[in-house]
Amino acid sequence: IIILNRRPEILRKQISPPSGSGGAFVQSQRFLNRRRRGGDSRDFEGVILAEELITMSRQESTNEGTKFKRGDEDEDDEEDGKGREAWERTYADERSWESLQEDESGLLRPIDNKTLYHAQYRRRLRTSSTTRIQKGLIRYLYIVIDLSRAAGETDYKPSRMVVVARQVEAFIREFFDQNPLSQIGLLTLKDGVANSLTDLGGSPESHIKALMGKLTSSGDASLQNGLDLVHSHLNQMPTYGHREVLILYSSLNTCDPSDIMETIQKCKASKIRCSVIGLSAELYICKYLCQETGGSYYVAVDEHHLKELVFEHAPPPPAIAEFAIANLIKMGFPQRAVEGVISICSCHKEAKVGGGYTCPRCKARICDLPTECQICGLTLVSSPHLARSYHHLFPITPFDDVAPSVSSDPRYLAKNCFGCQQTLLNPGNMPGSRVCCPKCKQYFCLDCDIYIHESLHNCPGCESFRHSKSNGTVEG
Repeated sequence: IIILNRRPEILRKQISPPSGSGGAFVQSQRFLNRRRRGGDSRDFEGVILAEELITMSRQESTNEGTKFKRGDEDEDDEEDGKGREAWERTYADERSWESLQEDESGLLRPIDNKTLYHAQYRRRLRTSSTTRIQKGLIRYLYIVIDLSRAAGETDYKPSRMVVVARQVEAFIREFFDQNPLSQIGLLTLKDGVANSLTDLGGSPESHIKALMGKLTSSGDASLQNGLDLVHSHLNQMPTYGHREVLILYSSLNTCDPSDIMETIQKCKASKIRCSVIGLSAELYICKYLCQETGGSYYVAVDEHHLKELVFEHAPPPPAIAEFAIANLIKMGFPQRAVEGVISICSCHKEAKVGGGYTCPRCKARICDLPTECQICGLTLVSSPHLARSYHHLFPITPFDDVAPSVSSDPRYLAKNCFGCQQTLLNPGNMPGSRVCCPKCKQYFCLDCDIYIHESLHNCPGCESFRHSKSNGTVEG
């Protein structure tokens, strides 16, 4: 009950703002009406204060109604978000239904994922081919894998450690396919120390086997110990090779025995390019390491993004300006060892029967190529490895997209792909998507375009034209 007094100061003490219920507002309204009918001039100040009270109550009730309305809307939005599963929210964010289109008859056209993938591929191809950059063909790469207790987290299914091992296995095979003259070594970080799984070598199977046998996580990760061990190995490598480190880091901290800044400066002085891919969150020390050594630093958001980030390190990087000069490198081409002969392997220090290769200089037995002879230090490669690295020096020119207006002209209409001889026409004899080589003017389908640039590294049209030209010269 609101009590009105003739003295305004007493009224201000006794009257408090209404709490949102309509009882106080009704009582003060009735009392005010009675005072107005009575016409008592002494209660004028109390009447004014009562009117102010009524106005305040109306404003507060309006504000509370607005708040309740907004609160209900927020709760509805939260309920909508919570009601969806993770895969439903993914599709809702991508809004894939917006890419649906109708044909002439009003039916929905199927989504052409191959065309979308080819468009993304060609954008990457044009971006990488805009400038001619000298690249390093001989790379010495150490992959440092964090196997601390953070690698056992299950935000990546089934765990970070298993997902990283799966991506490293695929990366090793892709790395040797694109870099046949390079070598890889594996290191792990766990229990505050760095362990060397494999030395630098050119056998993908030996690296994968060693990695899969050591998938256990424990302790903390020491970034400094890993960099010190990598520096001790790569500092002995010849200067014509690229010294690189790829760190797959899962932890949010590093347990180091001393000042890691000094170790980073040592890596920078030795021209060791360090790159880090994080699986948890961005760390300043990792970002500083990559900035100082000229590497790259990214944080993966999911398994697909992690695969993209890891595979970005498969192509050869640009050559360092100080070492981008011509060097003559002595290489040996060993022959296959005689089958059934027992010999001591120089790389594993054990006797093996048959197989392997023989160093042409010191006649030592080597298991795999490419490698460096442990006895005489000669770089040993095979002629197919040398030929496969040729496409990095002279990459094939990107093909041109054929505009629909040109492809619809009967004079330029090619019915079959020059590579796979598959038809280039859509149902209804309508011209489909195709590309054209700018040199030989032959037409290719989208699949052949990707295969030629990523695997074959030679244009079939140009090669056939060159072969026919040489045959005509010989006959003449």
